[in-house]
Amino acid sequence: MKLFKALFSIAITLALLWALQTKFGDAPPLGKFLSPSDGFWQNAESRDNLRSETLKLDGLQGKVIIKYDEHNIPHIFAENDHDLYYAQGYVTARDRLWQMDIQTRSASGRLAEIAGPKALDIDRYHRRMGMVYGAENTVKGMMKDPIIKLIIEAYTDGVNNYIRHLSKRDYPIEFKLLDYAPEESKPINCAYLLKLMSETLAGGSDQFAMTNDLKKFGAAAINDLFPDYPFHEDPIIPVGTKWDFKPLPIPKPSAGFIAQMTDNIKTKELAPEIGSNNWVLGGSKTASGYPILANDPHLNLTFPSIWYQLQMSSPTVNVYGVSLPGAPCVVIGYNQKISWGVTNVDADVLDWYQVRFKDNSKNEYWYNNKWNKTTRRVEVINIRGQKPFYDTVIYTHHGPVVYESADKKPKSGAGNIPVGDALRWVAHDESDEFMTFYLLNRGKNYADYRKALTYFTAPAQNFIFACSDQDIAITPNGKLPLKFRDQGKFILDGSDPANDWQGWIPFDQNPTVKNPPRGFVSSANQSSTDPTYPYYINWKFGPYDRGKRINDLLTGMKKATVDSMRIMQMDDYSMRAHDVLPSFFKYLDSSKLDKDQLKVFHIVKKWDMHFAANSMGASIFNNWWLKFYDMTWGDEFYDKKMLLNPPSIDRTEELLIKEPDSKWFDNINTPAKETCADIVQQSFIAIADEMLHKYGQPGEKWEWGNIKDSHINHLANLPGFGTGPFAAGGAGAVINALKGGNGPSWRMVVQMGPQVKGYGIFPGGESGNPGSFYYQDLFETWKDGKLNELLFLQSPDENPGKIKSTLILNK
Repeated sequence: MKLFKALFSIAITLALLWALQTKFGDAPPLGKFLSPSDGFWQNAESRDNLRSETLKLDGLQGKVIIKYDEHNIPHIFAENDHDLYYAQGYVTARDRLWQMDIQTRSASGRLAEIAGPKALDIDRYHRRMGMVYGAENTVKGMMKDPIIKLIIEAYTDGVNNYIRHLSKRDYPIEFKLLDYAPEESKPINCAYLLKLMSETLAGGSDQFAMTNDLKKFGAAAINDLFPDYPFHEDPIIPVGTKWDFKPLPIPKPSAGFIAQMTDNIKTKELAPEIGSNNWVLGGSKTASGYPILANDPHLNLTFPSIWYQLQMSSPTVNVYGVSLPGAPCVVIGYNQKISWGVTNVDADVLDWYQVRFKDNSKNEYWYNNKWNKTTRRVEVINIRGQKPFYDTVIYTHHGPVVYESADKKPKSGAGNIPVGDALRWVAHDESDEFMTFYLLNRGKNYADYRKALTYFTAPAQNFIFACSDQDIAITPNGKLPLKFRDQGKFILDGSDPANDWQGWIPFDQNPTVKNPPRGFVSSANQSSTDPTYPYYINWKFGPYDRGKRINDLLTGMKKATVDSMRIMQMDDYSMRAHDVLPSFFKYLDSSKLDKDQLKVFHIVKKWDMHFAANSMGASIFNNWWLKFYDMTWGDEFYDKKMLLNPPSIDRTEELLIKEPDSKWFDNINTPAKETCADIVQQSFIAIADEMLHKYGQPGEKWEWGNIKDSHINHLANLPGFGTGPFAAGGAGAVINALKGGNGPSWRMVVQMGPQVKGYGIFPGGESGNPGSFYYQDLFETWKDGKLNELLFLQSPDENPGKIKSTLILNK
């Protein structure tokens, strides 16, 4: 019996030891995770853990001094450019290694290697969209340039030096939770980041849904409901700007396109209101007499932040700003002479082409009146715990046929991707975007700014510029296809060469303006130009609301300061409410409301049209507008069997204001014939009753900050590593465009002059370690709408009292 008990105890102990070292489902092996020497305990860092140290690193050519300030922001001083970018890679990896790893895996379709089969569909999507194919082409272009080759290799070497000397105990906690190890970086990883940005900002498409619209409603209705220029607009390049160039001949529409737009016709969706703000106020309108530049790109808000803040200095450059973890250079920032920022252009650089295959082998396709050979690319996707998945993707001259048959398409998550169509996307092309940032980092004047932009391909950006020479400018810039009007609004016939892109808009003919008479330049993702611009960029841009509000405020400014710009970045006045509410109030019959509904109406009637956190009027209007929009279009455009694209907010406003008797207000599912007034009345009563039922009588629960879902999640949505819900003002269509988990990812204001001063903030902190004080030490400052003065050192010997530690790197 004793022997049996002993054997049983040994068996239980062995089983427990095995269990502690074994991964069950998504959970890491508990033994590894709880280990005192290597587990999560080692990831705790105190605020005072900023110690000075000296390291010797292979690959350096000289000495690098890195000063860390009170927010753990590195200020890098190198004796040469190679070491500058080596050090940038090294310090970024110290703070953001897991972020760099997971972003690369996402873009390259390798999440299943760590997450198992549940990530297979998203990996297949990225591979089939040509993300790896595009990154391979981009890295070819980058490595042909000796300067960019040097900085990318140096950056990569810096990252890898950190990884090689990293012990398991010091792995970022996400590696421990997901139970895998970091791998060495490659130059192509920098290209993957560019593809990820292209996917976010220029990887959506309405063409499948728009083609279905055309099939269901016909050309006349679609031409009416989806105009090429909006009812409300205040374009980026001021109205009336003269185009000082002779344009190239515009391609003629194909015969098939003309036919479909005059008769009947036998992708990741575009994210609504995703965008950014930027502007420069010229010296004539500022207190200092020098320009002030402001930029706040709106992106998904995550911990860690999409941006990494730093200063970089060598004999050729001294620049401050934010970089993308995993890539060299400063992307948005300033130096002693210039400052710059970006917003998204929303150019049409992604088109779908219907492919006619010869037979089921799909070895040939019909193009230009003959059969042409397809090519095939085999994507090998490794899956944790399973055999590799081999996915063969067919390519035509346009690009990948993302899903050549319905059985290749996942059951969910790709409803907007047409079956049997080839993808032409500028993100697949060879490019050299990092040269743009390399040159901007060293820029001294307007000429340098213009030269830098010639290298930028995608995603197209509105590059804003200011310099101490008093010049200001903005350029919607990128590699823009030469197209006929509306080419790509619908799926194109892939057999007709007339539907191919016919070249590129010359860089010097991209729309631009320098020192306009109004004294400022700005952008907020609205239309790039007025209709006089000779080239087609896109038929649809972001709503005009933010751009109009920005331009109105800047027009009225005199003797503006940095604080004027900071306050303006937090502005929450709604141009949509300004435009819509007079008509809503005109058509609403308050005599038909009950007592509680009338109470709700009086709140919105007195509302000041600001989306403030404590505003009940903002909550009521937001729900009212959304319900009005849904009731206007839902009966005909919300179809469970067919993906359709409802008309824009702008066209809806135009119907409300100018066409109240439009047939589109009639609900086809009721016997009555509804008018605009009916929909206004019904939508208000519906939301008033819904809010009363959900929140009770008007009070604190009705306040916008409590109803709006403001949050910042961990990059992998790990519970407890984000902020959780927090009360905040702002909305997608106001300047402070905080909406859900999307919003101002980096607020920056730069005062130009003899001594340039920068101010900035992003939500979160420099560290990617949830156990560090510097993981989210900047969050409250960002949430409160404040900016930190940025420490822009001119030499490593300066010590203004904010330097907390020094890292010295020796060869």
